[in-house]
Amino acid sequence: MKEMLFEQVKSIGLAQYSYVVGKADEALVVDPRRDVEVYLDLAARQGYRIRYVLETHRNEDYLTGSLELAARTGAEIWHADAQLNYQYGQGVEDGQTWRIGGLTMEAMHAPGHTEGSMAYVLQDTDGRPWMVFTGDALFAGDVGRTDLLGEQRLAEMTGRLYHTLFDKILPLGDEVMVCPAHGVGSACGTAQMADRPLTTIGIERRSNSMLATSDKTEFVANAARVLERPPYFRTMERLNLSGPPISGAVPIPTPLTVAEFDQARAECRVIDTRMELGFNAAHVPGSLFLWVDGLSHFAGWFLDYNRPLLLVGEEASLHEVSTYLYRIGFDQVRGYLSGGMRAWHTSGRESDGIGMVSVKGLCRLLDEEAGIWLLDVRAEEEIAAGGAIPGAHNIHLTQLPLHLGEIPTDRPIYLFCGSGMRSTIAASILRNHGLRDLIVVRGGTSGWSSTKCPLQ
Repeated sequence: MKEMLFEQVKSIGLAQYSYVVGKADEALVVDPRRDVEVYLDLAARQGYRIRYVLETHRNEDYLTGSLELAARTGAEIWHADAQLNYQYGQGVEDGQTWRIGGLTMEAMHAPGHTEGSMAYVLQDTDGRPWMVFTGDALFAGDVGRTDLLGEQRLAEMTGRLYHTLFDKILPLGDEVMVCPAHGVGSACGTAQMADRPLTTIGIERRSNSMLATSDKTEFVANAARVLERPPYFRTMERLNLSGPPISGAVPIPTPLTVAEFDQARAECRVIDTRMELGFNAAHVPGSLFLWVDGLSHFAGWFLDYNRPLLLVGEEASLHEVSTYLYRIGFDQVRGYLSGGMRAWHTSGRESDGIGMVSVKGLCRLLDEEAGIWLLDVRAEEEIAAGGAIPGAHNIHLTQLPLHLGEIPTDRPIYLFCGSGMRSTIAASILRNHGLRDLIVVRGGTSGWSSTKCPLQ
């Protein structure tokens, strides 16, 4: 007899989790991402047929793979938020069940994050709750955001999340495993999310500060938060109602000669996915820096769906880059620079660069000189936890395009974050808006040692 199939599939950058559950030759997938080969491989390797695809809510931060998976397996699609105008699948009803082998999966209406959110409770062969797939209702260390329907409905939706958590999920029992839709780094939670990919109701009851009170008024006061909303969320919401195009596979970027690449630059956005030291040393003029592992998190903030993309990076990583872009709907990748920056330079073309200074070098400058203009692109909660530099100007990276007029143009600008990666994104944005005298602080605040300007 086959062992039960259970697999959590993690999407790097998006911090998104999907799940495969199988028993006795049948399997289902919860919240699949757009590139579905991982689910097909898992099922095929162990001899399972994917029968059902279940969605916990209409996702905002990535494109669902439900249609793609159904086209390749014949699986039934069941989506939450049935009040919305879906163009595919069938709407889930509260209490609906699915059987896989001897196991039962039951839908449980779990509003709060969205109006029609569903959690799915997996019961064991004796009918007892075993796992709960909570979507964006409950995370490890946090609860889901409730501001997506607007600030005017924030208190209402947070109150509905309270009832979802305290009247439905927590009563399932402390021993029940919690399988959330997101982990640390997701835009659907906050920095207090814990680094527990899987957890239990008991662990969350004891350690999740958002569950520390069972008083509804106090819970709403704590959990009713207006968080940053990446601009690409709107596109994801729209496409996840119609269903993204069925493509069969992640598109492979086309190699372009230097001349072809240069000619295409006029109508395309150039994305450089190398590490920050290589980008700052030399890059194609006009490039936006988005390193590979940061691509999923930041592309949706700074890229335009209506403008084709050109890539510069290590050729071995370009399929990974295309995959990350594909998951959030950036399909218009025109090609990549064959031969990379070496080919660009040997063709005689000019490159651009960003100044750099070590963190200790900046510390010495601060101790020796006055009036240095520092731009800190970390988030407010990050500064509160890690310390602020007195006199630094804080503009969170994701808000920088809205505050360009606040950056002086008559003096050097020193940019820093926690490591130097996000400050290089910021420098590439400022360079493309005409600022020239930019210096990225290598190492960020991690190695801070200024005597006159200690971290506070």
